[in-house]
Amino acid sequence: MNFRGNLISIPVLCAASLAAVIIWGRGATAPQDAAPRKQQAPTIEEYQPKSTLVTQEHKIERAKFPFIDIHSHHWNPTAEEVDRLVKEMDTINLRVMVNLSGGTGEQLKNTVAVMKGRYPDRFVVFANMSYEDLNTPGFGKRVAARLEGDVKNGAQGLKIFKNFGMDLKYASGERVHVDDPVFDGVFEKCAELKIPVLIHVAEPAAFFDPWDYHNERWEELKEFPGRARPPAKYPPFETLMAERNRLFAKHPRTNFIAAHLGFHGNDLERLGKTLDSLPNMYVDIAAVLAELGRQPYSAHDFLVKYQDRVLMGKDIYEVNEYKWYFRALETRDEYFEYYRKRHAFWRIYGFQVPDEVLKKVYYKNALKLVPGIDAKAFPD
Repeated sequence: MNFRGNLISIPVLCAASLAAVIIWGRGATAPQDAAPRKQQAPTIEEYQPKSTLVTQEHKIERAKFPFIDIHSHHWNPTAEEVDRLVKEMDTINLRVMVNLSGGTGEQLKNTVAVMKGRYPDRFVVFANMSYEDLNTPGFGKRVAARLEGDVKNGAQGLKIFKNFGMDLKYASGERVHVDDPVFDGVFEKCAELKIPVLIHVAEPAAFFDPWDYHNERWEELKEFPGRARPPAKYPPFETLMAERNRLFAKHPRTNFIAAHLGFHGNDLERLGKTLDSLPNMYVDIAAVLAELGRQPYSAHDFLVKYQDRVLMGKDIYEVNEYKWYFRALETRDEYFEYYRKRHAFWRIYGFQVPDEVLKKVYYKNALKLVPGIDAKAFPD
């Protein structure tokens, strides 16, 4: 009797066990207990983290003082474009804009007419060199003569573009060096005419480095591969810096404004030593705000120490982007996004400078260097 009862209980136990396994299996695969699905890792471009940091923000739309933008580009502007520029400039307290892309000869005359002819106190136009006759004997003297004519026609400075020293070559294929003696007469003419030279030499040092995942400008080089400066095609960064410094030292009566912090924004101690050794050298902060903004303590101290040598500049004109400069220069805001990600995948900080320093960066240093700007439009 007991044996028969045990036989009956075996199927019952098996059925119960099977039910338990099924129930357990369902519970084990319930969503709340499931292991998270492996996510695909984002690319550098796709990764856009949103900061959870809560700090005070001071989003400044208008500069505290009227300012001079020493570094802007407007090729062959029309009257309508100039009218629009002035309206936009008024909204941000941009009193005087320096157009570095004036050209030479007839182009220079036309640019001066459409900009200064309509708004004589709001614009400055710099002349540029033409290299069309570079390989004809007497080139240096002709360029100096053309520059003198351009100044008579309204130019207030000379701008030298980045091809000088890197891409510009003689017919023989030899690279034109930044300190090439052929151009000595041009720079001496600038001293004689009392006009500054705003010169772009080289590129960020990272553009000359290997283009790999250790390069902090990798994203920009991916977007613009032509900005890379491989050694097979270009001289080393240090070669260009040495040539630039020799040029400045060779012409002590000429005032040079090295564009983009002279590409030493990532090494302000080096830049300071260079300024110490070259009293005729000045720098603008165009397109390198990200360099200053990632080192706010050093940037503040540098600007205070070299307050007589730094000028406000923007480079690529976009009226809505100036406010990042105002915020960095005028506030102590922390960890805010820069306006152009390819320049900086990092956040930046305000390095608020005293008002007297701000005035020098915004306009006083430009008034000292560029002839013909009405100082009465600016505070003392």
